[in-house]
Amino acid sequence: MAYVKADIAIVLGTRPEAIKLAPVALALAARQIPFHMISTGQHRDLIAGALLPFGLKPTHDLALMREGQSLDELLARLIAGLGQALAAIGPRMVVVQGDTATALAGALAAFHARIPCAHVEAGLRSGRLDAPWPEEGYRRMVDRIAARLYAPTPGARENLLAEGVEASRILVTGQTGVDAALWVAQRPRGAASGLPRLGERTRVIYATAHRREGQAALASTLAALSRVVAERPDVEVVMPLHPNPEVRRQALPFLHAHPRLHVIEPLGYADSVHLLRRASLVVTDSGGLQEEAPSFGLPVLVTREVTERPEGIEAGFLKIVGLDSSRLHAAMISVLDDPGLRDLLQRTPNPYGDGHAAERIADDLAGGALSG
Repeated sequence: MAYVKADIAIVLGTRPEAIKLAPVALALAARQIPFHMISTGQHRDLIAGALLPFGLKPTHDLALMREGQSLDELLARLIAGLGQALAAIGPRMVVVQGDTATALAGALAAFHARIPCAHVEAGLRSGRLDAPWPEEGYRRMVDRIAARLYAPTPGARENLLAEGVEASRILVTGQTGVDAALWVAQRPRGAASGLPRLGERTRVIYATAHRREGQAALASTLAALSRVVAERPDVEVVMPLHPNPEVRRQALPFLHAHPRLHVIEPLGYADSVHLLRRASLVVTDSGGLQEEAPSFGLPVLVTREVTERPEGIEAGFLKIVGLDSSRLHAAMISVLDDPGLRDLLQRTPNPYGDGHAAERIADDLAGGALSG
């Protein structure tokens, strides 16, 4: 594989990484800073759809995923493949995002090659090493070896400082996922859509589930959603399925359980944003949706026991409901029966960002990080 030299290597492998790094790539391009976008292929089938609204494609696809591989096998393959790519490109900075195996492998490959690494979305902490697992461990390790830490919130910065990270390595930028959502929301919706036909007057619940620690409770989440649509004729649920085989297995009994419970194939990113604009409530274990939904004034019920995004709770957008079906059902009914909550949230700023995080990151890279 032939490589061309570039200042920056942007490493991504999953759909969320693609979404949250796309604004950074656009900001670098606007400043004429050369970069490579290297995909490891963790979510290979979803990467193209995530990047499409931004007019981006990976420079290189390493296609490192293998069916049935363990986390150990995946991480070893990622480090080796990214190490070879970085040796060929010779960038002055490697940019990784979040808490995935790709992010950790990218940071380690850069560390081994003595190339500085910048971590987008640094400093998130749940306080429990096993929740989410293995993501909490991955992001802590990346933050230990990254040269530049782009914290999305002041709280994330405080987490890093409490762990002994030098203040000079940290910059509070806002969340690039908010940049992405606002960017897509401002553009017309395309003709092709994976969204189901929804009633003009119905209230829509946008639901997702994909975390490893929550997969065993997916059926109880779907049971709670089924109960709500059965009780409330003005409510529809849209749940795009994650490609994880265990998620799909548990969802099978609910595929045709109710005409207003739409269990569908994964959505492209533009469809996801437009669904957020249409929704009245979000039920999710996704970190990205916890950050994006407040931009549209949406309440979010978090189907996890802890979250590394406490700012949303403090601002009134998020409520942790855990994995119990009855608790989730009661929380959904409470939100649906509280019209004043949505009115309040519509007037509350998104605590995760203002849509300019990627610009701050690109300015920092251009203004000193690359020459440091």
